[in-house]
Amino acid sequence: MPQTPVLKGKLRKRGSKTGAGLPAIVRAASDHSSSNGVATPRSDTAATLAPDLNQRHPKTSVAARVYIGDCREIIPRIPECRAGTVDLIFADPPFNWKRAYDEWDDGLPHNEYLDFTYKWLDLCVEALRPGGALWVNIPDDWAAEIVMHLKYQQLDGKYLTAAPARMTMVNWCIWHYRFGQNTTVRFINSKVHAFYFVKPGGDAVWNPHEVLEESDRRAIYADARTEDKNDGMPAGMRVPMDVWYGKFWGRVQGNSKERRGYHDNQLPELYLARVVRACSNPGDLVMDPFLGSGTTGVVAHELGRNFIGCEYSAKNAASSLERIKAGPVRDVHGMGQSTAIFPHRRKGEAAAAGLEEEDPNEAVLFDLPGKPAEPGAKKPSVKKPRGRKPAKS
Repeated sequence: MPQTPVLKGKLRKRGSKTGAGLPAIVRAASDHSSSNGVATPRSDTAATLAPDLNQRHPKTSVAARVYIGDCREIIPRIPECRAGTVDLIFADPPFNWKRAYDEWDDGLPHNEYLDFTYKWLDLCVEALRPGGALWVNIPDDWAAEIVMHLKYQQLDGKYLTAAPARMTMVNWCIWHYRFGQNTTVRFINSKVHAFYFVKPGGDAVWNPHEVLEESDRRAIYADARTEDKNDGMPAGMRVPMDVWYGKFWGRVQGNSKERRGYHDNQLPELYLARVVRACSNPGDLVMDPFLGSGTTGVVAHELGRNFIGCEYSAKNAASSLERIKAGPVRDVHGMGQSTAIFPHRRKGEAAAAGLEEEDPNEAVLFDLPGKPAEPGAKKPSVKKPRGRKPAKS
């Protein structure tokens, strides 16, 4: 019977230096490239594939490999996938929304799309090591089918709900964004599901200290209790909640510094940074079966993880590798900012009164509400309201 995965707060040591343990990177044969240097999907049927594109990080030497073609044909021919040693997989598949992708047909019949989905999911499960993590970014349309397929074993097309779990669901997260597709016939979509599964039978990587954010108790209420915690987390910080939003967390719009050319379904770098840092260690192997604009590869490569990406479009693959070489736009190494949706309570009260609390770090001068400050005028202070005495923990 498969063991239930154990989530450990401490880093799981792999016993090898960063970049070690991977086969030598071999440039694909010349018949996989066109005359303009852009790789094209291969048609050979050899058992093992060499990558079409590759890159080593100049400082950490971790490898990024890109394979061009249908991931259902490629994954079984990648050595680490065949051996079941991949540490983390992040999948953001086509949603079958009839998007104008470069080459992929995004308007498959319902059952054909589900067959496609179940096939790549099965291959990803097989590619993971015991204890490895699988994240799936998917809309409402297919969420239920994917959860059922991953959680339960099947026999003659029926789910065996009493059998040991096929994959263990750790979190059902939500990625929330503010710019959904406008409609007047229903509520506007403003989210995508982010499923976090772990393969039973081994120790899972869980690094909560890598992804902390400022708690609302500190950011809004100045609650002294959060400054003296006993949960092992630093003062004023918390593990993020399972609904994800915040600055630089929205859909990557056309005017964003992250936006990559014609990629209209690009995920924000901070989203992938949270996944990669929480669920893998430096030197681990991360895979994305639908590379797209390359965000997973960009973040994994920058954070010292080895990376494998599959991409159906040769044009997207080449663009993604250039982005991997260039590195991320955002700070993927930093700690998360507060995602509080209200301002600091005391500061908010002062602002409502037309005043501000005195802040030694601010050099802002003001006088009476609505009146410009006089040069050299002394900045007034606001008496802080008394709070309740913090309870002892």
